[in-house]
Amino acid sequence: MAQLHDLTALDAAAAVRRREVSPTELVEHALDRIARLDVQVGAFVTVTAESARAEAAAAEARVLAADDPAALPPLLGVPTAIKDLNMVAGVPTKLGSTVFAGFVPDYDDNVVRLLREAGTISVGKTSTPEIGLPCYTETDIGPPARTPWDTSRLAGGSSGGAAAAVASGFLPFAQGSDGGGSIRIPASVCGLVGLKTSRGRVSRGPLDLDSTRLSVLGPLARTVRDAAAFLDAVAIPQPGDPERLPAPADGFLAQCERDPGRLRIGRYLDPPMDAEVDPEVRAAWSAAAELLAGLGHELEDSAPPIPPEAIPHFETIWAVSAACAPVDPAREPGLRPLTRHLRERGRAVSGVQFADALAMLNVFSRRGIAASAHLNAVLTPTVALLPRPIGWFQEPDGDPAEDFERQKRFTPYTAIYNTTGQPAISLPLYQSREGLPIGVMLVGRPGGEAALLTLAAQLEAACPWRDRVPPIWHE
Repeated sequence: MAQLHDLTALDAAAAVRRREVSPTELVEHALDRIARLDVQVGAFVTVTAESARAEAAAAEARVLAADDPAALPPLLGVPTAIKDLNMVAGVPTKLGSTVFAGFVPDYDDNVVRLLREAGTISVGKTSTPEIGLPCYTETDIGPPARTPWDTSRLAGGSSGGAAAAVASGFLPFAQGSDGGGSIRIPASVCGLVGLKTSRGRVSRGPLDLDSTRLSVLGPLARTVRDAAAFLDAVAIPQPGDPERLPAPADGFLAQCERDPGRLRIGRYLDPPMDAEVDPEVRAAWSAAAELLAGLGHELEDSAPPIPPEAIPHFETIWAVSAACAPVDPAREPGLRPLTRHLRERGRAVSGVQFADALAMLNVFSRRGIAASAHLNAVLTPTVALLPRPIGWFQEPDGDPAEDFERQKRFTPYTAIYNTTGQPAISLPLYQSREGLPIGVMLVGRPGGEAALLTLAAQLEAACPWRDRVPPIWHE
């Protein structure tokens, strides 16, 4: 028998407009599943049940009062959640760390406000690792975020809680952020669609402290269309945004109904760093290439857009971003070893070295984008390995330098496209022999989310995954 969490975000919004289900029913169902089941997956760090119920009641009143339900906000009544790196006024924001205990912002990030204006209802804050730095979600403030496909394994990061929440049937979609793969990695590990948007596509205001311009905001969702609907809600330029990318006149969701035509798609397997690719990941990548060819697309071998010599520059920028996080010096000893390690590396970088690293990454990115300009998209694995067991990154002795090296070996593809600023989407096309999700990544041209979503929707139609759910789904 179908349950409310079987509904996609678009299904739920349509049912609300038809008055077949109420926002209160959707929110209560989400809160019930979180209360009963989140102990298994560690998706939430804060649940805002009281405010969610109040917003649901208000949304229900709007539905009942509406003369024309089509005029209601497009996602009215749909539950979602906000990653605990993003600000929600009046809600504790811990940034995955003990050192931010007691911090309660007095403003909303633009993406939070835009989601609310579209009608979604946040039920809380999802777990994230300390300051969002690692590609896995283990913290000192709560349990690790686990993939519901095997709860002995991590959900990825840094949007690990968001991915665990959606994959477990708590929410149809959730907000994430991605500075080196933090949407796409957990999407791959948890069997979801994860869209890293183009640099500048979604506002990071009103207070944007990311001088590296690596991080962007986007959705984790069960379907491509839900990801597109999320993007339509938040891809609205705001005052003060440094870049304003034009959106399709008919919106991103409409692109999912188009035929992509015959595309030229590059593919590569060897990343620009030393990393061994699991044979089952190789097989999934190869199967995806065959699927694309079977749909009529032209495949050609290509190369990563940035060379191996660019990697140290990225690491310099990553370390400086860690050092720039506003931590009370008196609380610095309370940070986790990896965070302290990266901050120490960042503090050792001079202003000239930082500027040089930014400049060199810009040079490498421009060259790479120019070299692949004839391609409509590029296919790679999302991550190189199957989902990692809890504690794997800190083995064998908790050395933070080895932790960082293991992260590089696990996810050698994703950060490339934070460097170039291109959009990229992880699609849950395949599973391992053990039933673990394996995502593949498609990368679009700069600003090319519309064409990327069209292609992704074609792949979803050819190899559907919506009904492939983990055991927790039926609890």
